[in-house]
Amino acid sequence: MIRTVGLRKEFRTRRATTTAVAGLTLEIPRGRVTGLLGLNGAGKTTTIKILATLLRPTAGTVLVDDLDPLRDAGAVRRRINLIAGGERMVYARMTGRENLWYFGRLYDVPGAVLRPRVAELLELVGLSAAADTRVERYSRGMTQRLSIARGLINDPAYLLLDEPTLGLDAPIARDLRRVVARLAAEGTGVLLTSHYLAEVEELCQHVYVIAGGHHLTAGSPAELTARAGCHRSVRVTVTGAGPEVAAAVESLAADLGAAAVLDRAADGSLVASLSHPGEIAGPLAMAVVGAGGTLAGLEVAEPTLEDAILALNDRAGMVSA
Repeated sequence: MIRTVGLRKEFRTRRATTTAVAGLTLEIPRGRVTGLLGLNGAGKTTTIKILATLLRPTAGTVLVDDLDPLRDAGAVRRRINLIAGGERMVYARMTGRENLWYFGRLYDVPGAVLRPRVAELLELVGLSAAADTRVERYSRGMTQRLSIARGLINDPAYLLLDEPTLGLDAPIARDLRRVVARLAAEGTGVLLTSHYLAEVEELCQHVYVIAGGHHLTAGSPAELTARAGCHRSVRVTVTGAGPEVAAAVESLAADLGAAAVLDRAADGSLVASLSHPGEIAGPLAMAVVGAGGTLAGLEVAEPTLEDAILALNDRAGMVSA
């Protein structure tokens, strides 16, 4: 696996020292998609660049299958690859095919293996028709798709993904997620950062949450959501709702300690929304019907990983304050 212990990165200028990563301990095993989440400035990209041997840590240790990226950089680079959605990672004056061939040779992929792999990857990312076109004529999305192919060219043991679907069309992003899931199932270790948290929920079995370079918590997406104490939301639309129905909803909310919002739709229907960590859809429906209202609609929204990340960061901010 990839393991970090007490990982720290400081950027120093004459006037100040900024700590981007502050003592992170992480494990990215083979055969699993591991998430690294946090708000902007949390230290995610810095951490990935250290693991990719692009930055030197200020302190702490990093091991990739017991190899030290500082002492064994060449061996580590042959075992990993990086796909970063916000950066140009291919050469504009080369064709797509030439880029993949060039990077494959840098990774010492034998020619007999590399030739069919280039064709397979171009097909995977939908660039077969543009394979012999210079990248400078590609759109941004096409360039990003080629970067994904480049990141897979050496069949890496560990794949580092920093916002990999940024700027991709939905079908290509979906195909990439399928590829990532398949690679993990076949034994590849994957580290993923993404602002598309539905993507993280779909792919990641384990997630680390960081803020200001510090570790906040870790667990599965479901565990993080439960740990953050986020509330599910229940929304009902009620026809024939007199004052008794509104009073019944407000009374229920007060009894449960739930947050309630009541409004009127354009057709006069009452729209009531309650937020609470427990199961309140049944009690709310019973309160409405018991007060003489008719349910025209009921929606339950479960808390999301985004809700959890925001709650955890808010909690960390209150603690640090």
